[in-house]
Amino acid sequence: MATLSTLEQEVGRLIIETLHLDGISLDDLDPQAPLFGDGLGLDSIDALELALAVSQRYGVTISSQDPNVRAIFGSLSAFCAHIAAHRVR
Repeated sequence: MATLSTLEQEVGRLIIETLHLDGISLDDLDPQAPLFGDGLGLDSIDALELALAVSQRYGVTISSQDPNVRAIFGSLSAFCAHIAAHRVR
């Protein structure tokens, strides 16, 4: 499995804590695996909770109306790339 970058570790912890993913650790996260469906199995409510947590922590706004929202939440790696490009904190 790929080694997680510092931001991927931070965001991975945020995902695990925010969504109360008991039994999942950073070692279980593949940065290229899908966050939804067959990957972590997240759903639309999880996406809303993550968007709020990312807004509070990094100052990044993710709108459900964004045409790239599926790509943004595509994987941990894609999610972190979006955060890195738009963070204000």
